[in-house]
Amino acid sequence: MLEAPYLLRPFRPDDLALVIEINRVCLPENYSPYFFMEVYKSCPEAFIVAEVDRKVVGYIMCRLEFGFSDVRRFRMLRKGHIVSVAVVPDQRRHGIGRELVVSSLKALELHGAEECFLEVRTGNEEAVALYKQLNFDTIRVVSHYYHDGADAYLMSSKLPLSIGPHSP
Repeated sequence: MLEAPYLLRPFRPDDLALVIEINRVCLPENYSPYFFMEVYKSCPEAFIVAEVDRKVVGYIMCRLEFGFSDVRRFRMLRKGHIVSVAVVPDQRRHGIGRELVVSSLKALELHGAEECFLEVRTGNEEAVALYKQLNFDTIRVVSHYYHDGADAYLMSSKLPLSIGPHSP
């Protein structure tokens, strides 16, 4: 079996500048260093980076929240929130984003999350397709969610993760 060309590992505080740069290059929504570190403190195991040739090329950061279920009626529970995920453009389409999401969902589940949610631009068709492959359902459209006025899908999935093997 061939070894993966990338490595996933836990985020370390000394990765912060690289993660901020990936966020700046890949996403229109940018966060302060303080925000990244607060999300990290919420659930360090669900803040993961991807490396290729010992260079950080992607990340996912998640936090734990407590609130009403998106998929189980009238129930309060612990929820994972995928706050941000990005992979540099020249490393996309190698399964890195998918594995970052899967790894973070497993970490959130270990911390008692019963479901996970995220917001994604309605126009980000590749990301929406990935989340659907991972059994996320679209709950609703959030109008003008992003700073530039773009809409987002609120998507949610029950945990534990129940997906089949990856198919190319």
